[in-house]
Amino acid sequence: EIVRDLVYSVTWLEVAEIELPVEKKSLVQYSTRPFRMQKLTFKEALFTDQTISRTIVSLKKITSLKELQAINCVLEGKGRWNTKEIARSGQSFVETITIIKAVIQNFHLFFELSGMESQINKLKRLTITGSNVFMVPCNLARNFSSLLYLDFHENLLANNRLHETICERSWPSLQTLNLSQNSLKSLELTAVCISRLPKLINLDISQNTFREIPEECTWPKHLKYLNLSSTHIPKVTDCIPQSLEVLDVSENNLKEFGLQLLSLKELYLKGNQLKTLPGAAPIPNLVSLSIRRNKLNSFSKEEFESFRRMELLDASDNNFICSCEFLSFVHHEAGLAQVLVGWPDRYVCDSPLAVRGAQVGAVRLSLMECHRSLVVSLICVLVFLLILLLVAVGHKYHVVWYLRMTWAWLQAKRKPKRAPPKDVCYDAFVSYSENDSEWVENAMVRELEQACPPFRLCLHKRDFVPGKWIVDNIIDSIEKSRKTLFVLSEHFVQSEWCKYELDFSHFRLFDENNDAAILILLEPIQSKAIPKRFCKLRKIMNTKTYLEWPAGEQQQQVFWENLKGALKS
Repeated sequence: EIVRDLVYSVTWLEVAEIELPVEKKSLVQYSTRPFRMQKLTFKEALFTDQTISRTIVSLKKITSLKELQAINCVLEGKGRWNTKEIARSGQSFVETITIIKAVIQNFHLFFELSGMESQINKLKRLTITGSNVFMVPCNLARNFSSLLYLDFHENLLANNRLHETICERSWPSLQTLNLSQNSLKSLELTAVCISRLPKLINLDISQNTFREIPEECTWPKHLKYLNLSSTHIPKVTDCIPQSLEVLDVSENNLKEFGLQLLSLKELYLKGNQLKTLPGAAPIPNLVSLSIRRNKLNSFSKEEFESFRRMELLDASDNNFICSCEFLSFVHHEAGLAQVLVGWPDRYVCDSPLAVRGAQVGAVRLSLMECHRSLVVSLICVLVFLLILLLVAVGHKYHVVWYLRMTWAWLQAKRKPKRAPPKDVCYDAFVSYSENDSEWVENAMVRELEQACPPFRLCLHKRDFVPGKWIVDNIIDSIEKSRKTLFVLSEHFVQSEWCKYELDFSHFRLFDENNDAAILILLEPIQSKAIPKRFCKLRKIMNTKTYLEWPAGEQQQQVFWENLKGALKS
């Protein structure tokens, strides 16, 4: 009575938890027309062979009914339906039947339902899932002449009975077939059976344990969609049909994909072991690619742009190495964000360690991190140039000379300012240029060392200790001499490195502010011509009297007398 009241007012009626009686009366005898009910759902209902036969007959009266659905229902019986009464009741108007998790106590004893052929030839969609279906009789299958969609997922279909379920001339109009999550073991035998479906376009055989894939297979000529996900195939071969436009081989631990599929538009490779994007040349018409949860750590601008028709790329949930090249490409590639599925939340850096866990789009590496070798090379070049500059400046301004003079002065500072009288061995230490050695050795030494009494002179050529550092020789000689004679000339003040060594003694000598220094001007020389590094020498020449070597012999005798007097003072 409830059905009679509702059949003209609702489009979808759900009947739950009832035990259907054997109804003799018509469901629509007193119902108002036209009927509006299009879908009827039974949930957790109990059927028997008798009640289901009567229900089928009764429902035929609802001419508007297009879809029947049974969820978690129980059928007590073996299929002994009153097929004659069902056949006499006329043609069914139902186009879609969905049976989910039906419980048939003795399903292995269930009859073939012969006699129901006339009731199924108008059916277009049939779904039976989770109901332990292990076969469909060939004769029954051949009468599904109008069926376009068949879903048998999560059942017990196996290869040894599949040839009967899909026999010759069975399911003649079928376009979509779902055999996922069954007990199929051989992909080759499965393909042979399915090749008997000439109009098949979409095929789902995922979640079957094939483990192996042959090099070649036979498939329906017009197959466009194939789902082989979670089938444990170790690789892809030419068994995959060339006619495909959509291929799903997710969750198979594939390490590479190099198959040529010129018509392919969508490719799903989620949950495999691929380290790079597949090559674009074998799949030139690809529009959508999913490579989620693989071992992909980056992809380049060239790889991305090689897919000329790419509109969607799902590369999320991979462990990306956020290198400078990869980040530069990601940040500067126009339109990449519109192509990447899940961007930016599901694109995360795995390395370097400093940015692990950060979103790829938010990471910015420093110049040093991105161009380490270039920066190091640049630093080395700059350091080299700086060293060259310092060497040039040091050479120009005699920095080395100043440093070594400072070191010599510091050494001299540590020693006593005056050597004990018993250690004084010379009357004078002579500091002169090598270019003036002839005058010193032939004139001055002869005149002073042959005088009465003779003077003892210290000359570096004659009296320095061999093997001893020249600075130590100079300082020791000055300390062991009462006076120091400086033979000044243009050669003296313009001399190079070896003359610098002789003049390290100036620091100690001039630091004491005594009269131990005797200046001999061998030739006229202006104080301005003396290099700046001889700053104290310039000062002394401006403040102290010096002896000037005359040109005439008579004046030279006076010069020697004055010099001897200065040495005796």
